[in-house]
Amino acid sequence: MRLNKFLAQSSVASRRKADELIQMATTEVNGKICLDPAYNVKETDVVKYDGQKIKPVQEKVVIMLHKPKKVITTVKDTLGRKTVLDIVPSKFRLTPVGRLDQDTTGLLLLTNDGDLHQHLTHPRNRIPKDYEAVIEGRISSSQVQKLARGIYIGNKEYGKAEIVSQDTKKGRSIVILRLHQGKKREIRRIMHRLKLKLMTLKRFRFASLELGDLPENHYRTLSEKEVKTLRN
Repeated sequence: MRLNKFLAQSSVASRRKADELIQMATTEVNGKICLDPAYNVKETDVVKYDGQKIKPVQEKVVIMLHKPKKVITTVKDTLGRKTVLDIVPSKFRLTPVGRLDQDTTGLLLLTNDGDLHQHLTHPRNRIPKDYEAVIEGRISSSQVQKLARGIYIGNKEYGKAEIVSQDTKKGRSIVILRLHQGKKREIRRIMHRLKLKLMTLKRFRFASLELGDLPENHYRTLSEKEVKTLRN
């Protein structure tokens, strides 16, 4: 098994992120730093990440969290801020699937399944994610068309979104947006580029999964059927 896959199946990170971590000299094989993500790990090898011995997990789990505001989507935070893993205590080494920024609420998945994490986060798979945004004003028809094609959002990146619906009352609109990529703070950067004030942002659907009536700050383990749907 390649070293990057070994880290992913040990719930350290996704396979793509594992490539970066390995090249940052975080991983030892038999007591020596290994910088090669393609190194073939043998059964007799002892692998350590950040000084801790790791091995692929046998029991896989996927958890859905209704993330509240002011919580960081990361495994740990050097500034001591509250993270999603402070809300979801687990015997498993969980990793968030993608990110929701500090002020965005809603559906966040966490898993120790490296292969599933890779599948759900790789751009080529174009996993749909639906958000509810409350904005001041309204997205014009020309702006809707621009978003479908993609608009420049800075940092040599383009934001792209499908406007599923838009309901405007008393100067404010509830907009349902669908994204198939996952650039950092993409919707916020889109709204800034369109000069629209974003009041709240919530993700309520990830692929086929819906947040439903899961209360904020609560979580649940996905069923085998739900996980199988995600894999497909």
